Amino acid sequence: MKYDVVIRRKVAKSLRKLPLWVQKKVAVLAKDLSEKGPEQPTWQNYSKLSQTEYHCHMGMSWVACWRHQSQTIIIEVYYVGSREKAPY
Repeated sequence: MKYDVVIRRKVAKSLRKLPLWVQKKVAVLAKDLSEKGPEQPTWQNYSKLSQTEYHCHMGMSWVACWRHQSQTIIIEVYYVGSREKAPY
């Protein structure tokens, strides 16, 4: 099953300010989310934050967070940025 990955406008805007290697990793993550779904155990420090929210590390200082409601094919990336400012 293919999933639709939606990156919030605010995330897309802030993503442009992050290092290029983080931007590339987010693009790979979005591709993996689209192809394999919200569960991504192969990603560094992946964990399930709640029933609908997940996160993983892009590097030592960077994380990505996303949510997926069951019975839908939409995965929303709602945060990409520093670990210190992460919403969890």
